[in-house]
Amino acid sequence: MSRNAKIWLVVMIVLALIIFPIVNSYNGLVSLEQNTAAAESNIDTQLQRRSDLIPNLVNTVKGYASQEKDIFTDIANARSKLAGATNVTDQANADSELSTALSRLLVIVERYPDLKSNQNFRDLTVQLEGTENRIAVARQDYNTAVTKYNTKRRKFPTNMISSILGFDEKPLYKASEGSQDVPSVDFTK
Repeated sequence: MSRNAKIWLVVMIVLALIIFPIVNSYNGLVSLEQNTAAAESNIDTQLQRRSDLIPNLVNTVKGYASQEKDIFTDIANARSKLAGATNVTDQANADSELSTALSRLLVIVERYPDLKSNQNFRDLTVQLEGTENRIAVARQDYNTAVTKYNTKRRKFPTNMISSILGFDEKPLYKASEGSQDVPSVDFTK
């Protein structure tokens, strides 16, 4: 092997040692970013499913509890905010508001025993409960995907590549302030 061929071989090996980790890090970030996007989309899908169930539930309750207008307005407003959410933080806040309004609606249902025995209402509440469970799982999956992505993008040497190539940190799905508080319901109105 000639001297020039040996030099080219060494140069190629050095370039490969530099390029392969960069390509590997980039591809890993792309995969994790796509997993995060898919997990976020799954949250959207489940929130839409719940949003589609709510009008049927509200209409069923309206027939029995027409004097409970405030709760119906709150649910409609929360659904509008959720539909208009443009990022994960806004979505989490609107979701929390809608969950609170739904909790209040279900507490109001306790005042109407005939409604609780209505088959349509029972079917809707079972579907809503299943959807709430799916939403919780989708949120957990999203936060897991975001944590993996954010961890990878912060590790050395990937952190240099991620900052150069614009792989920004993703926000975790967090409940809004006050979402841990139990809603108060006043039946004296």
